[in-house]
Amino acid sequence: MAIHVKRAFKYRFYPADAQAAELSRTFGCVRKVYNMALAARTEAWARQERVNYNQSSAMLTAWKKTEELAFLNEVSSVPLQQALRHLQGAFTNFFSKRAKYPRFKSKRKSRASAEYTSSAFTFRDGRLKLAKMAGPLDIVWSRPLPEGSVPTTVTVSRDAAGRWFVLMLCDDPTVKPLAATDAAVGIDVGLDHLLALSTGEKIANPRHERRDRARLAKAQRNCARKEKGSANREKARRKVARIYARITDRRRDGLHKLTTRLVRENQTLVIEDLTVRNMVRNRKLARAISDAAWAEFRSLLEYKAAWYGRDVVVVDRFFPSSKLCSHCGALQDRMPRHVRTWTCDCGTVHDRDVNAAKNLLAAGLAVSVCGAGVRPQRRTPGGQSATKQKTPRREP
Repeated sequence: MAIHVKRAFKYRFYPADAQAAELSRTFGCVRKVYNMALAARTEAWARQERVNYNQSSAMLTAWKKTEELAFLNEVSSVPLQQALRHLQGAFTNFFSKRAKYPRFKSKRKSRASAEYTSSAFTFRDGRLKLAKMAGPLDIVWSRPLPEGSVPTTVTVSRDAAGRWFVLMLCDDPTVKPLAATDAAVGIDVGLDHLLALSTGEKIANPRHERRDRARLAKAQRNCARKEKGSANREKARRKVARIYARITDRRRDGLHKLTTRLVRENQTLVIEDLTVRNMVRNRKLARAISDAAWAEFRSLLEYKAAWYGRDVVVVDRFFPSSKLCSHCGALQDRMPRHVRTWTCDCGTVHDRDVNAAKNLLAAGLAVSVCGAGVRPQRRTPGGQSATKQKTPRREP
């Protein structure tokens, strides 16, 4: 089955001083337009009125003609229009109850970015030139774009560490479904080990944040001693941001390699529907869970499976995978978190995580065969799947 995949390719670039100044102005104008449009729509909402994208675009035209906002004409108009489209998408998600009410963008906390459509940039012979700029960007081509592909949109951003990135969205004809296989695997995520597979393999948890925790704490203490608003404070803040960026980059790189390997080797992948958002409320485990990045692992696994024709089965979070014997099916009354190995009444000695992965695999395959829904918690909160099981109550 042919699939159509739009893929984003991200590269780092090093702007000249004039380019950096122009892009910084563009980021500020994009944020200004977004916040003004949001304020206008919020006021209209209070009057029981709705403002759509076309009306916001007309407001932008009027703003450009005023003396106070004449500086909006100094940057490309395309990123400003894209900001209004993004705001329209945010309100669409809000009215569809998929997201909360849109929030104002902050100069210090929000992502500094600007999106250019094909009318606002030229891309020829590996040279990218944006509107309102005299020369092309100095991009480090860490990997080539797919042969024959032309970017449809370009997003320029600057992270907290001061690094500049350009993201190109284009069609990728090289993404094709892999040959079908009978291999299936159950995956249990954890903290002692990042993953435990139903095959018995355990994948170590790299703990990227813990490895740099001492450096990070020292940089944060150094930043806290600097006077707020000073140049030295900004230098110290960027040093902290660079450490965070290093941790994030290593974590994401490891997850990409791991998920690609699992998708290539298995036709069916069974995981558990964990509520990571609620789990990180545990103060003792929040840092470790965040460092493991379970939610990002699931996201990468799902979209790569969709690309390559694989199946991801998500078993209900209430399924007692750890308390169930994968050999005889006996269900234990309790299974405290500190218990890592246990022996069933049938005599089978279980590794807690591997046993859970085996049970997830069996439950996922069973649900796939019967066709029951296995992902109620993400789409329909409060629903139950066919795999939901609880320890049965004993009659007195």
